[in-house]
Amino acid sequence: MTESTAPAIPRSLFIFAIFYGGMVCIAGVLGVKQVAIGPLAVEAGIFAFLLLVIMASAIAELHGRATADALVRWGFLPLIASALLIRMVLALPTDPGMYPPAVEAFPIVVGQGARMMIAGLISYGLSQTLNVLIFDKLRGSGAGKAVWLRGMIASVISQVLDTLLFISISFYGEREIMGLMGGQLTAKIVLSVVLVPPLITGFVALGKRLDATR
Repeated sequence: MTESTAPAIPRSLFIFAIFYGGMVCIAGVLGVKQVAIGPLAVEAGIFAFLLLVIMASAIAELHGRATADALVRWGFLPLIASALLIRMVLALPTDPGMYPPAVEAFPIVVGQGARMMIAGLISYGLSQTLNVLIFDKLRGSGAGKAVWLRGMIASVISQVLDTLLFISISFYGEREIMGLMGGQLTAKIVLSVVLVPPLITGFVALGKRLDATR
């Protein structure tokens, strides 16, 4: 029997990459809803985006920066494919028997203007790349052994960049953006500080356990 010559993919990388692709697609859909977290208002897509940040950092920790950078670049594939599929579905005629409230709600939930789609692509690519870069560079600093601290710092900085880019590109010249930007920045920084440390610690531990299992 001939043995397979296909390169072995670490189990954690395979599973985390699948999870990453799913979060890339769902982040934009969740972002349609604004949620209230105490006094803070934030678009719900932040929860999926935080998981993207955590996944990229965890993969950088487990498999190196080059692999994490490749994951971010390949993330454009499901992001663009899902956007094109949404445009195609919106353009197709609606079944007359479709539930009437859903007919009106569907374009609102999944539809985005071209400007917002471009903003999403730019902010995703640059903020995720910056997250991986900072997380990796901090490895040689005093925070090097503290995965949770490196992940938190990288997440806060990348979330700031993501918000500045997305809101500026999406809404500059159309509405007042400083108030919107301030609320989003506050919420994202707080969530990064609270959620990222335990989650990235857990995912790195899970990844090591998956790779140790045969």
